[in-house]
Amino acid sequence: MISKTTIDNVFETARVEEVIGDFVQLKRSGSNLKGLSPFTDERSPSFMVSPVKQIWKDFSSGKGGNVVAFLMEHEHFNYPEAIKYLAKKYGIEIEETQQSDEQKEQANERESMYLVSEYANEFFQKRMHETDEGQAIGLSYFKERGFTSETIKKFDLGYSPDDWEVFTKAALEDGYKLEFLEKTGLTIVKENKRFDRFKGRVMFPIHSMSGRVLGFGGRILSNTKKAAKYLNSPESDIYHKSKVLYGIYYAKQAIAKEDNCYLVEGYTDVIQFHQSGIENTVSSSGTALTPEQIRLINRLTKNITVLFDGDAAGTRASLRGIDLILEQGMNVKVCPFPEGEDPDSFARANSEDELREFLEENSYDFITYKASLLMDEAKNDPVKKAGLIRDMVNSISKIPDNIQREVYLQECSRIMDINEDVLYATLAQIENKDAKSSGKPQKKKMEVVKEEAAPKVKIDPLYELERKIISLLVLYGREEGEFHDMLLKQNDQGEMIYESEIQEAKVFEKIFLDLQEDEIEFTNEDFKKLFLLLIEKLNSEDEFGVEMIINDIEESQAMKLTDILMEEEQYELHDWDRHDIPVKTKDQGISQYVTQTILSLRRHLVGKKINELLEEMKEVESESDRTDKIQEIMSYTSLSTIISDRLGRVM
Repeated sequence: MISKTTIDNVFETARVEEVIGDFVQLKRSGSNLKGLSPFTDERSPSFMVSPVKQIWKDFSSGKGGNVVAFLMEHEHFNYPEAIKYLAKKYGIEIEETQQSDEQKEQANERESMYLVSEYANEFFQKRMHETDEGQAIGLSYFKERGFTSETIKKFDLGYSPDDWEVFTKAALEDGYKLEFLEKTGLTIVKENKRFDRFKGRVMFPIHSMSGRVLGFGGRILSNTKKAAKYLNSPESDIYHKSKVLYGIYYAKQAIAKEDNCYLVEGYTDVIQFHQSGIENTVSSSGTALTPEQIRLINRLTKNITVLFDGDAAGTRASLRGIDLILEQGMNVKVCPFPEGEDPDSFARANSEDELREFLEENSYDFITYKASLLMDEAKNDPVKKAGLIRDMVNSISKIPDNIQREVYLQECSRIMDINEDVLYATLAQIENKDAKSSGKPQKKKMEVVKEEAAPKVKIDPLYELERKIISLLVLYGREEGEFHDMLLKQNDQGEMIYESEIQEAKVFEKIFLDLQEDEIEFTNEDFKKLFLLLIEKLNSEDEFGVEMIINDIEESQAMKLTDILMEEEQYELHDWDRHDIPVKTKDQGISQYVTQTILSLRRHLVGKKINELLEEMKEVESESDRTDKIQEIMSYTSLSTIISDRLGRVM
């Protein structure tokens, strides 16, 4: 168990904008920061971070909370894992009580797989640095590739001994279960035999965006034809190669800062670029590029530069991934290396300044590069040229933005010396063909489509009014104001008249006393708990801040509190007046707003009671009972009229 002191220290030190900034590209928006949602596939930002309030809200998925809640949602950490991640990031020493054997046993399966992977990572590093075999084979290989000691340490590079089960035996002796060694793919189990998957290979650990080891890539150093040159961990509950980019953990901050990501093919390409100072570089780890990998980059930048080897095979392979990048609405450039060179070899042979200069001068817009490349291939063959033009238009059809698509068509027309109308007609054919194959309605020229009105959201007035009460306590609880209460009294002539009485009080005192007086209880369980907690804290703490409680309450309550705190950042909701739900206006004082909200809640509850009595009256059989019900209804109706009158005066 992590001590309370450590947890408090973590919350005091961690900055939500810094932590989230490691995963999402954030841009300033007034006093807040905004970015694309990391939880949904969206094109325009709806993800907001408040540095002042130290919370975040994702309006597209409804998720929100504090810094720990983000890590739990995004990285699928449990609470202790999130605390440990933050402690490591901010250099906070963790005070932890010793876990019992029973607690260790209760660790979930995914966590067990992570622990096994972390153990393997440390094992491979130690074997490379601390054994003669590791130094002679593994370390010398990396040194020959030009990697410095700092780079080798940074990327956790290691070596798996050339022995059938030396790793497996060591892991079992240290208490790790064979079940999880097999599930992570580190150990292969066949009948009664077991052996190390990565026997005799140099090891490249593959990290998640938060730095956890998900799997490994291993390169064999012997010249045997029976074994694959590179071997990756198999798919598992923690490692999905289509959703992972090699180097993303080390590159994420540089990608966001440079607002560009260099995409290469192999592990050594990434490492060599990082060593050369070009840290905004990642790799698809030798697999075909996937939409999930592109979306991973999209959270950090809209710009990708694809780097590929200076040969025909490298060029073709990279061009295939471009359509996929365009489909995700990203801006893509391409940078080919000279014949016989790849990113690794070129970075080794040139200084950082020379490398940066080369990348700047040889990064072409995809349309310019692809057009010139294809035209070189077609030369004077009209049939081939027609096919290549269709290929170009097909790539342009993947772009979701209409304006960008039109600009590219115009550029394609200029480069290829072909009429724009022909390209537009070809684009329409491709789009209709794609629509037909996917079952979507085909596009028609100049077709006017009348959009159906969006379904109206059903509002629960009682829920919203209870939420307003919590909002008042959170935002204005300790503010003082003059509250004008209209008391109904009898004058000398025996008539009932209103008499104004001014009362000075703090907002939380006024709300608490009024709700107590009317014996009003919250119907929503989360709001009920929050109300009692807020009243307690406001009454006992001289300096109350919502951050004092948001870290200690249940997830459902924290979510509701986050919604309230980020309400100003959300789009303006309409039609509240029709539902008798007050919204604070700029010229309205807090006293007036509090009184209006409480009166609105009273009127709603009285109206609800009247409806209940009317329903009950349908079941009444005796005339005396019926008379009693009518009198009760009239009494509540009179009360409703009085409240409405008072509400009118306040408004």
